Amino acid sequence: MEKNYRAEITGVFGDPVDGNPTGVMEEAAYEACGLNYRYLTLKVTREDFDDAMKSIRALHMKGMNLTMPHKITVLPYLDEISEAAGIIGAVNTIVVRDGKLFGENTDGKGFVQALKNKGVSLQDKKIVILGAGGAAKAIAVECALEGAAQVTIINRTKEKAEELAQVLTEHTKARAIGLKWEPEQKIPADTDILINATSIGLMPDADAKPDIDYDSISSEMVVSDVVFNPAETLFLKEAAARGAKTVNGLGMLACQGALNFTLWTGVEAPLEIMEETLRKEFEVGYGETD
Repeated sequence: MEKNYRAEITGVFGDPVDGNPTGVMEEAAYEACGLNYRYLTLKVTREDFDDAMKSIRALHMKGMNLTMPHKITVLPYLDEISEAAGIIGAVNTIVVRDGKLFGENTDGKGFVQALKNKGVSLQDKKIVILGAGGAAKAIAVECALEGAAQVTIINRTKEKAEELAQVLTEHTKARAIGLKWEPEQKIPADTDILINATSIGLMPDADAKPDIDYDSISSEMVVSDVVFNPAETLFLKEAAARGAKTVNGLGMLACQGALNFTLWTGVEAPLEIMEETLRKEFEVGYGETD
């Protein structure tokens, strides 16, 4: 059998990107599965983005992740995008298929998969999401597409919450509500799943937590956080103290990476290895992800 010295290339385009730990997770998975793949963490400025996109085909890459500021800028370069990515209006993963560029958004899908892995279904559930930024939008869309009955967006700027609610109303079957985030915000008693989709509590601000009335969290709720470092945030600790089931952001990040892995390789991802690799990396401290 002829020796192949050429590795298949994946990676991430972003600026800033130096603190992005995704490559450590993906390369650990490639090694565990015996795949000759590499993941390159590449600084790409807005000015150089056009050239970078040309390199995907020129270098016969398998695919790329996109982080800030490219998740929206990339859309005109793609041949096809998923339903969810179209609704969200942003792409964080490119897959090369027969020379064509397919765009996906795995942010929300990773979140949904992390819930499923913990035995949590979204079907007919009432969801409350804190925040209305990029992560909140991706999660809200995926929850609605997964069959959530109602999605309530609570945000400091009420207009942004209402805008996201309108997107859900126009493109999904879920009932959507946008509310202004008030001081010591009470969580509706009929909430099934509460999600912090803000960066409050992310290292180095691990002593921070969202400004809500924690006594309005009940033991009947599932409470999840997109913050992955630390994995067990103050937000989750407060919820657990009130009997709620919690799902941390580390699982979401690993599931997102696993989805990317499978899209690029066609191989089932070694999720446990990916999650443990991230856990070890965060012991020394990292910042942003794709």
